[in-house]
Amino acid sequence: MNILKSYKLATILFLGCSVSAIAQTGSTADKASSVDVGAVNKEWQVSLRPDGAYDKVAHVSKAMPWQQLREDDVMWKKRVWREIDVRQKQNMPFIYPGDENTGGGSFIEILIDAVKRGKIMAYSPMDERFTAAFTKDQIMDVLVGKPDTVMVEDLETGEMKQVISRTEFDPNAITKFRIKEDVIFDRNLGRRVTRIIGLAPLLDKKSASGEFIGNAPFFWLYYPDIRDVLAQYEVFNPENDVARMTWDDYFEGRFFASYIYKISNPFDARFKDLGMSEMDVLNEGQRVTEDLMNKEHDMWVY
Repeated sequence: MNILKSYKLATILFLGCSVSAIAQTGSTADKASSVDVGAVNKEWQVSLRPDGAYDKVAHVSKAMPWQQLREDDVMWKKRVWREIDVRQKQNMPFIYPGDENTGGGSFIEILIDAVKRGKIMAYSPMDERFTAAFTKDQIMDVLVGKPDTVMVEDLETGEMKQVISRTEFDPNAITKFRIKEDVIFDRNLGRRVTRIIGLAPLLDKKSASGEFIGNAPFFWLYYPDIRDVLAQYEVFNPENDVARMTWDDYFEGRFFASYIYKISNPFDARFKDLGMSEMDVLNEGQRVTEDLMNKEHDMWVY
């Protein structure tokens, strides 16, 4: 009888644990399926009716964790800085205005929305080492500008009155993105590994007359921290509306076009700081790219 009672008690405990596990799994699934990605552009309105020929399910994605790299396995490392020009044909997804799958906004709008909602932390534009946080108020000052008082004529009375105005942020003012990455040869994996460390949108600067005078970082983002956010938004595919990848897949797959403008050096100088012309900078970037490829080959030959 004691054995029978023990068996019944064990069965009840097992069933109880199973039900609890199922309940926890169900709650986790419900939580994942209820993730509110939300539209990132206030002008984008989600359709009130099913806008399509078939039923769609919510796409809830998560960034695939990086494989851990041990310091003892790193035989060689080089830090590289690149720039992505969104005006290049291969980089057109960066300026796609958006739809229900891309969050209803362009890539820069996705980043700004995530910063404003507190999903990710931004860092100072001149701080690519991520030591000083860039507050929401500072970002808003850049986005909408500081309030300016202008005199406007009242159409009814003809009198001049003061009106406070702000300049709205134009997403088209972001024409480039800057990334900082480490190129590593891991002897455990037996191959070269490239890991993006930081990402910064570059804001075009114009003179009072509207002439372009250069660009500067808007803010810096620590890339490992923003991967899960990037995994929630899809990249537009001009060939197939169904076969889309997430922004995290896009960066991890290196589908963007870029050029190297700086590599770690004793002077911490960019190529153009060394007196190179724009064409020489591009040629030097191509030469460095080939050197990195040859370095991986030399590791195997050695």
